[in-house]
Amino acid sequence: MTPPRHLFFGMVLTGAAGFIDAVGFIELGGYFVSFMSGNTTQGGAALVEGAYPVFGLTIALVCLFFIGSVVGAALAFSSPRWGPAAVSFAVFAGVGATMALVLSGVSTDMAMLVLAASAGAQNAILPMRGTIRLGATFVTGTLYTAGQELALALQGKVRPWRWLQHLGIWFGLLGGAILGALAYRAIGIHALFAPIAIYAAFTVGHLWAARPS
Repeated sequence: MTPPRHLFFGMVLTGAAGFIDAVGFIELGGYFVSFMSGNTTQGGAALVEGAYPVFGLTIALVCLFFIGSVVGAALAFSSPRWGPAAVSFAVFAGVGATMALVLSGVSTDMAMLVLAASAGAQNAILPMRGTIRLGATFVTGTLYTAGQELALALQGKVRPWRWLQHLGIWFGLLGGAILGALAYRAIGIHALFAPIAIYAAFTVGHLWAARPS
């Protein structure tokens, strides 16, 4: 079982991912900054239909997410001690830069590419604990694992309620998406201040944890 403290932090980060994906989805008019399966499907359909601008945007989002994941992983692997703080700060800076670009008049499509890169990097903030991927921006695999764990639990092969931890991560994404949509409806792109505060808190927390003892 993943310790409750780690599970909570994972749910918070996954909730932040759902929040920024909802904001990006609304701002872009139906495209994702962290759900690359959806963008890939949309891009493939757009290419066949001859909607080349849509294809270009979806592939650009996928590419920036991939680049962000590379940068995030490189920062995480650079130092076991300071890596998590570096990744958290990179995501904090990326989401902050996204909002700054939008507010300065840069096109939404360009600004959301930065947000997609930030979402890709976020996946490296927390390590996996057992079979649970904490703080990830995607939950398809998490839902599958929850079902797998439930099947094993019904056979008495694992602890009865372990599958609920995986389901909790999914609820984190759902809750974050709901809050993101509500916040965007109320204050528009300024809603990104909420995840910015979360990433700032994780940066400070990781820096505190890495301080010399």
